[in-house]
Amino acid sequence: MKKLEQVYFYHLEKAIKTYRQFAQQQIRKKGYTITVDQWLLLKAIEENPGINQNALSEMVFKDKASVARIIELLVSEGYLARSTQASGGSRSRITLTAPGKKIIRKILPVIMQNRETALNKIPRTDISVSEKVLKSIIKNCTDGKNSG
Repeated sequence: MKKLEQVYFYHLEKAIKTYRQFAQQQIRKKGYTITVDQWLLLKAIEENPGINQNALSEMVFKDKASVARIIELLVSEGYLARSTQASGGSRSRITLTAPGKKIIRKILPVIMQNRETALNKIPRTDISVSEKVLKSIIKNCTDGKNSG
């Protein structure tokens, strides 16, 4: 059996965790209290108006309970608004508020700089190969979801 340091997925996970820690530090350095996860959720809602909570959970790779907690926090901070849908029932619609749109715009340059720093000195061809590999892994894992 290979040691952790020899396993591709170990390095993949380490890269993701290292980037997220770095990204959060940079956001904090700029004086923002929002987290990477909160920003990602706001951005997903901005790009997908009317998205339901289940689809949002899948999009941001979080379980439904975590997304519900993040939404509650963002509502309490004024970045999101909740309104009951006209069709009745207990479903509520989550929408971005003006402060929510503003915080997305304010943090976007930090996010872009974080990405640029993380990909610094990595040739575009290497990034393209990496994207193809990652998409293949996703396909391999999702194609096999329904097999025994």
